[in-house]
Amino acid sequence: MTTLLETRYRTVLRLLPAYYRRDREEEMVEVYLWDVDQEIQDQSRPTLGEVASVAALAVRSRLAAGRAPRPYVLLGSAVRHFALFAVLLQAAAAVVDRVLELTWAATHGARDWGMFLSGFTGRGPLLGIVEAADWTLPLLWTVGFFALVHDRRRLGQTSVLLAALPTLWPFAGPLVSELVPWDPWFATAGALFAWLPALALCAAHHRDAPAAALPGGTPGLVFAASSVVMGASEVVLPAMPDVVWAPATCFVVGALGWLLLRRRCTDASAADGAAPLAAVGLLLLAVRIAMLYPWLGVPVPAIFIGGLFCQAAVLTVLTAVLAVLAGRDFAAR
Repeated sequence: MTTLLETRYRTVLRLLPAYYRRDREEEMVEVYLWDVDQEIQDQSRPTLGEVASVAALAVRSRLAAGRAPRPYVLLGSAVRHFALFAVLLQAAAAVVDRVLELTWAATHGARDWGMFLSGFTGRGPLLGIVEAADWTLPLLWTVGFFALVHDRRRLGQTSVLLAALPTLWPFAGPLVSELVPWDPWFATAGALFAWLPALALCAAHHRDAPAAALPGGTPGLVFAASSVVMGASEVVLPAMPDVVWAPATCFVVGALGWLLLRRRCTDASAADGAAPLAAVGLLLLAVRIAMLYPWLGVPVPAIFIGGLFCQAAVLTVLTAVLAVLAGRDFAAR
C-alpha cells in the first residue's frame, strides 16, 4: 500500500530527468523510507534538505557528463563551456579596467591621483567600504578562472560568486544610503552579465563533470591575449567607456578567430564551441542593447552612439552565424 509520504517523495523526484528516474527512483524511495515508521508516514513530509538535495541532483543530472543520454551530455558540455568563456571575459575585463585606471591616475599628476583615492575615503565609511569592495572583488573573476582550469572547483565557484556581488549594490544602495537609484536597464544588464556566468559555472562544473579545458591554447596565453585585445580596444577608442565595450570587442575577435580555425580543423571536438559561443554572444548582445538604451536620450557625440550601434550589429550577425552552426553540429551529432 502506497503511503502519503511515499507519494510525496515520488512527487519531489519528478524534478529529476526521466532517464535518471528509470534507473534510480525505486532505490531512492526505499532509502528515504527506510527508517521512517510506517505508522507516521501519512503525517510526514520530505525535509527541506532532502528537497534541496533532489533539486541539486536534478540540475547536475540535466547538465550531465559520462553515461547520460547524449542530449544531456551535449547540454552539460555547452553550459560548462559557456561558463568558462564568460568567466574568462569577466576576468580579463576586471584586470584590464583596473590596470588602466591605476595607470591613468598614477601618471597624470597629483590631482588625478587624489581624485582616485577620494573615491575610497571622501564619501563616508559605508560608501568607502562599498567602493573598496567594488574595486577589489571583481578581481576574483581571475582567481575563479584559473582555479577552474586547474580543477579547483570549490575555489572557483566561491570566487565567482564573490566577484559578482558588487553588481547587486545598484539595487541595494538606494535602500540603505542616499545613493541616487541607477538606471534600471543599466543595473539589470550589469547584474545579468555577472550572475548568469557565475550561476552557470556553479551548476555545470559539478563533481561529476570533467575538468575544464579551453579548446585552444593554454589558460595563461588565452587570458593574456584576451587582456591585450580588451586593453587595446579601450586605449585605441577611449570614447567608448561603458563596461561591455571591451568584453564584446574581445568576444568578436575571439569568435572570428574560432570560425577561421574551424574551417581548417577536422577534429570533431571543434563542434563543442559553436553553442557556448552563441550563448555568450547572445548574453553580450542583450547587455549591449540594455546598456545602449540609456544613452539614447543623452547629448553625446554621434560617433559614440554610432560605435555602440555598430558593435550591436556585429554581435547580432556573429551570434546568428554561431547559432546556425550550433544547430547543424547538434543535428549531426
